Amino acid sequence: MDQELKQTCLYERHVAMGAKMSPFAGFMMPIQYSSITQEHNAVRGKVGMFDVSHMGEIFVEGPEAEAFVNYIFTNEIRGFEPGKVLYGMMCQKDGGTVDDLLVYREFAPEHFLLVVNAANIDKDFAWILEQSKAFKCTVRNESPVWGQIAVQGPLAEKVVIEALGYKEAASLEFYTFCDVLYKGKRLILSRTGYTGEDGFELYTSPESIVEIWDILLKAGVEPCGLGCRDTLRFEAGLPLYGDELSPEISPVMAGLGMFCKYDKDFIGKEALLDQKAGNLAKKLVGIEIEDRAIPRAGYPVETPEGREIGVVTTGYHSITLDRSICFALVEKEMSALDTPVQIRIRKKVFPGKVVKKRFYQTNYKK
Repeated sequence: MDQELKQTCLYERHVAMGAKMSPFAGFMMPIQYSSITQEHNAVRGKVGMFDVSHMGEIFVEGPEAEAFVNYIFTNEIRGFEPGKVLYGMMCQKDGGTVDDLLVYREFAPEHFLLVVNAANIDKDFAWILEQSKAFKCTVRNESPVWGQIAVQGPLAEKVVIEALGYKEAASLEFYTFCDVLYKGKRLILSRTGYTGEDGFELYTSPESIVEIWDILLKAGVEPCGLGCRDTLRFEAGLPLYGDELSPEISPVMAGLGMFCKYDKDFIGKEALLDQKAGNLAKKLVGIEIEDRAIPRAGYPVETPEGREIGVVTTGYHSITLDRSICFALVEKEMSALDTPVQIRIRKKVFPGKVVKKRFYQTNYKK
């Protein structure tokens, strides 16, 4: 199976460290090194790092690059300064989600970087190319020639400055980036993250990423796998494509309508406006249950009387909060806060209620 799957530039490092490896998005990726709990707590309390070299980097440039990216992206990039990053979605005409992504406005005019989910790279690239035919721009998938490390946690800024020497980290605001150098090669340093904590992403050549990983490891940064990446993003209320967003789950259904700007034209706009007006059957909610039982993806959500009204998309016993919580896609009429529900876990049911999806909120401010 290993031979059929792609490997990131850090694969040999993961194997040498004894990481538990598993297929993910077409790659063989580390799930954990020590334990999910230890790695999760390292990010919440100090600092951890993730190999995210499996993510996709698609570049768009040309005289109509801005107009094109704005047409395929739900968020508004006009008036958006170089060095800024925006989160949003690409949608089908019916409002279903093609992918959620980050758009970086580069420092060269009409140059954009689109960072897409690993499982969707080929699909996204083909879709973006097809949509670009009516615009004067070029689209390049450069995913194979970029590596990426995410450094996350309260001590992330300190580590990036002291271990790597990038003093620029201190002046980066949330959702901004800058270009620096690593041994003469371009390195994109951004401050976004997918854990609910402060954090940075470092994009550069695969060879350089391996060297940077070793430097961070020597500096005492905890290596973290995809297991705690999922528990961290979930606690912070952040969606995962394939679970909380999909061709069948629109941004409006997922509660991400704030990232859709309707005073411009974009693919899927009319369908999303219709949903925003109330014409949708289901909504994504947070649910807290009264027991320590774990509500896993796929488990049914019911009314207290036993009528099935939805399904769990992600669920855990929260490591940080020590309570059992989940995301679930439920009937719109059952989505109001404090609505009583129950989760069916095998042959038993466990009562709970609808709560806000952002279960955990850091004190981080920048």
